[in-house]
Amino acid sequence: MSSRVVVLTGASSGIGKAAALAFARRGDRLVLAARGQADLASVAAACGGDPLVVPTDVTDCHQVSELAEAAVDRFGRIDVWVDSAAVMAYGRFEEVPANVFDRVVTTDLLGTANVARTALRQFRAQGYGTLIVCSSLLAHITAPYMSAYATAKWGLRGLTRTLRQELRDAPDIHVCTLAPGGVDTPIYTSAANYAGRIGRPPPPVDKPERLADAILRLADKPKAEMSVGATNRLFELGFTVLPPVYDAWVGPLIGRLALSRRTVAPGTGNVFRPAPRVEGGAVRWGRRPIGAALGLSALAATTAATAALRRLRR
Repeated sequence: MSSRVVVLTGASSGIGKAAALAFARRGDRLVLAARGQADLASVAAACGGDPLVVPTDVTDCHQVSELAEAAVDRFGRIDVWVDSAAVMAYGRFEEVPANVFDRVVTTDLLGTANVARTALRQFRAQGYGTLIVCSSLLAHITAPYMSAYATAKWGLRGLTRTLRQELRDAPDIHVCTLAPGGVDTPIYTSAANYAGRIGRPPPPVDKPERLADAILRLADKPKAEMSVGATNRLFELGFTVLPPVYDAWVGPLIGRLALSRRTVAPGTGNVFRPAPRVEGGAVRWGRRPIGAALGLSALAATTAATAALRRLRR
């Protein structure tokens, strides 16, 4: 299907921006949405081709409905909707203010629900369409200091599974979930922070362009779930099969790998309003941190295999 109409919520940075550029290179017609007008204008200029820009806060269902109406008024339909809008908060659960925790869950779970509700109504009306939701490895495992984000992503996993069950009567409507591991995007440094140290993506770290390629593949050939990350499956295995080992190791690893040495005062980041973002950033890891992450994954896999063999021998 050439020259698709693609709506992207969360298009102002990170995975959403990379996906917008990737769709633009293929000649698709774009509708770009996020909270920040200036960042959207910058992405639109980089895409070229006169995309429609609609500043939108996904936590407001009326704004999401108006976004869909604007897309249909301009292009007549919506073929693909990609939702990557998300915010994050670091800190122990009891130290993250309740309003910050609630807002992260509202944006990352209920905001996506607003998008899904609006997209599926349009897809039902036209008889087809693909919704691609950017989830996370943290929809399959948990980690300290990111309770709000993990809560939202686990809820999102339940929502998308339910939606696929309800769409069994509509074979041309698809709900796809993309689950990345560590990605070099501004979400970590833009996050609310009550952990005292600035966050960073844990290794191995993918470029957002790799996730954009995955999104294009899902748009071309929809599938229920796609995991992108060299060690994602190994961490999921450790979490599921060896919870005591996983729980003992994950805290020290997160403290060492997912929190940088740079200190930061408590603050809400971009949780409640757009904040200046820095794309990319120096994500440089020496051999020791990467080795620790891979070592834990290997340990989990080896121990799981050993446990499985013991069960078989019994």
